[in-house]
Amino acid sequence: MFSSLFSTAPPADPHAPNFHPVSSKFGPTELFGELKPKDTELLCTSSGFITETQVFYTTTPDGKSIWCQLIHSSVGLWYPTIQFTCKIYDPETQKSTWKSINVSNFTCPPTGLDRRSCKADEFSFTHKSKPDSDYPESYIIQANPAPDLQIFLEVTRPASASGWKIGSGDDGGYSKFGPDASNPEGYVIHRFWPLMKSSGHIVVNGKATPVEGQGMFVHAIQGMRPNLVAASWNFGNFQSPELGGVSAIQMEFTTIGAYGVKGAGSGGVAVNIGSLVVGGKLVAVTAETKYPGETSDANAPVKCRVTHLKPALDADTGYQKPCELLFEWAGPSLVADKPGTYSASLNVDVGDIQQPKGLIEKVDVLAEIPKVLKLAVNYVAGTKPYIYMWINPAKLTITEPESDVPVEVNGHIYNEATFIS
Repeated sequence: MFSSLFSTAPPADPHAPNFHPVSSKFGPTELFGELKPKDTELLCTSSGFITETQVFYTTTPDGKSIWCQLIHSSVGLWYPTIQFTCKIYDPETQKSTWKSINVSNFTCPPTGLDRRSCKADEFSFTHKSKPDSDYPESYIIQANPAPDLQIFLEVTRPASASGWKIGSGDDGGYSKFGPDASNPEGYVIHRFWPLMKSSGHIVVNGKATPVEGQGMFVHAIQGMRPNLVAASWNFGNFQSPELGGVSAIQMEFTTIGAYGVKGAGSGGVAVNIGSLVVGGKLVAVTAETKYPGETSDANAPVKCRVTHLKPALDADTGYQKPCELLFEWAGPSLVADKPGTYSASLNVDVGDIQQPKGLIEKVDVLAEIPKVLKLAVNYVAGTKPYIYMWINPAKLTITEPESDVPVEVNGHIYNEATFIS
């Protein structure tokens, strides 16, 4: 793995595919791959260029956003860097609490637990299993990243909303980089809990606030240098307590030019994966690949895409920031007594440059990542990676199988747009 990242030997055919997207690997009825216990075990590897992250997102009914994240970064020959990051945002007060720290005495697994749990002096994620119950899995999240912030949350996954990856088996979930998919130069994988219930409290500046909400969990691994994975990312996380619990999520990345279906220079391939939960049940898993120059099919039976609308140049970042985003889903029903297709769409207005709507923060990525990772990534001079983070009220329009009458659900969407190059 380590040596392959530095290989300069070209493939026998320079126009052969050197990117193998998971979104094209499985057919419409094969997209749902149920998570096994090992899928959410932490690798915590100490060799190669591997960035591993676990993120728990919670949204409260009034739109507060709380997320907690572990980042384990292995950078070549250097000892891994482990960070705990959290952000709490209240749209009513527009106050944001943001902490990002390097932790000490990190351990995985803690004594008596498996690798789904970890701890450090500043935080712990403790996984618990209750097989054959209504809530078969949970995590206890405890964190004290700074004197002015304490977090205690219990997040539980309902049995009716299975954890998922794209495709089943050991190869499920993987998008692979390099001409030989059996011996890849790198990979990207995402594993999700599409719906979880959250309860607990946070203490900010000595003031305790109870937390009750719902959200999602993702375990993601980038098995190569971050600047080689993608030119851009999009993420959408819609949550609503209506109809017994509704969730619509998407994760998308677009490859750099070096990785594509016709070899080096044919990149710009967009891989988008997502899911729909309706009535507390996982009803569809979706995936779509968009190749450079390809026009999206409005009537495609499987759909998972995000479109940036009304782009405007942001002088602060140098990127064309969307003023609106359109998220779309469509996929085969996973509900036995509702055969057919589930589809959904959501349009969110995030405002223009002068008057943003729901903008939590514009994150200067190079200012946040560890120095050693910054050196290893070796970004091209002048490149300034930025992440836009928003949370806004939103309306998800759902059409169930064999129905011509769409259902509108009110909730909140937390979404990100990341520009790297």
